[in-house]
Amino acid sequence: MGAVKGCDMPDDLMYSIENNVWVRKEGDGTVTVGLTAYACALAGQVVSYTPKKEGKGVKKDKSCATIESGKWVGPAKTPISGDVAAINSAVAANPGLINEDPYGNGWLVKITPADWDGESGDLKTGADAQSALQAKMDADGFAGCS
Repeated sequence: MGAVKGCDMPDDLMYSIENNVWVRKEGDGTVTVGLTAYACALAGQVVSYTPKKEGKGVKKDKSCATIESGKWVGPAKTPISGDVAAINSAVAANPGLINEDPYGNGWLVKITPADWDGESGDLKTGADAQSALQAKMDADGFAGCS
């Protein structure tokens, strides 16, 4: 597993650095989207999760869920267009799972992509993702994940 400034970045995921989300292509063709550890550190403790409804269309770089913490309320933006295939009922019951396990049980939504091949090229992996995140953290004056 990689890390930048103490923020975990699993090597098997793809990242939208500008949207602070990760993406994983699943065996059934859906794509799981979640917040990065960096996003969790910026937001603080998540207290509310309001996903788009199953079956609802979402557009690239637009909200797939609204996240609320003590510091912030705003959209989690998906880097992939498509239809919401599943929402995370465990996170709906306990929004803090996003902070506790952002890359596992704290995922946000699963999307059936409309144009995976066309849109996934913007996602970063491995060293490219880490260097892009490092540059973003430096520009934002971020000290690091605790």
